[in-house]
Amino acid sequence: METLANLESFVRSAETGSFSSAARRLALTPAAVSRNVAQLERNLGVRLFQRSTRGLTLSEAGERFLQSVQGGLDSIQGAIADVTVNAGQPAGVLKLNSAPGFGMDYLLPLMPAFLARYPAVTPDWSFDNRPLDLIAGGFDVAFGGGFDLPPGMVARELARMHCITVASPAFLQGKPRPTDPAGLADLASIVMRSPLSGRLRTHVMRNSAGVEMVIGHKPALLVNGPDAICPAALLGLGVGLVSIPHALPHLQSGALVRLLPDWYCDVGPISLYFASQKLLPAKTRAFVDFVTQTFREQQLAHRLSVNSLPSGKTA
Repeated sequence: METLANLESFVRSAETGSFSSAARRLALTPAAVSRNVAQLERNLGVRLFQRSTRGLTLSEAGERFLQSVQGGLDSIQGAIADVTVNAGQPAGVLKLNSAPGFGMDYLLPLMPAFLARYPAVTPDWSFDNRPLDLIAGGFDVAFGGGFDLPPGMVARELARMHCITVASPAFLQGKPRPTDPAGLADLASIVMRSPLSGRLRTHVMRNSAGVEMVIGHKPALLVNGPDAICPAALLGLGVGLVSIPHALPHLQSGALVRLLPDWYCDVGPISLYFASQKLLPAKTRAFVDFVTQTFREQQLAHRLSVNSLPSGKTA
């Protein structure tokens, strides 16, 4: 009979495509994972992986074996986790990641209630706009959108983030108002660069009729993160594409004006990323359940959408 360690090393190596990545997930060294897989291959009498400098590729026999054992391994690990990990009270350091603006505006305010319920948990927040390797970074939970979902990780959508185009009254004085997103190219704009490529971000807006159109840009100011766009628009530096919750108080005060009141941009889901639910430690499961329940009870998804704009504040 094969040991659980050998089977686990094989399955996680197949999921991640390398012994090093599997080792990080299993808290082993790459050499130990490689030895376990080699022992499994010797015992079975077949080669499960084709090894190269570019990584691991499953052999035909390896593909068949993975399909046979993967589900059973997850069931066994889930049963062990249920008895040994989830039986205890949530406790320990909980490593969390979020973009700065969203994290500080929407997640930090949840912490007093969470810590009052689970005082033995210590949240360890990292606020960063850069794309992350969630497994290599050792994060228990991450918030954001557009992550490549590695094997063993799942995403739970919390809300859709909507943005609108805004500018200050002083900036707009004496300037013609555009009638569609392409017309924004006639006005100076505040544009974000991609943190990965350095290229200017392009966005598509849609209207109530379902028509979609790319936003026109005439960059007057470039920034490397979304949190700088609203302050720059307030300073009269140009038109900015700003998220609904950041724009709303300034629309209400009159400090900003919404352009193109029938158009908005859906920049994608805000999701909660965490490891496969079968193996969640108690602290992680408690946090995931708490956040999803709070978003539902406080209707935070509605507050992030264009539907939260009151009548009379769309132009």
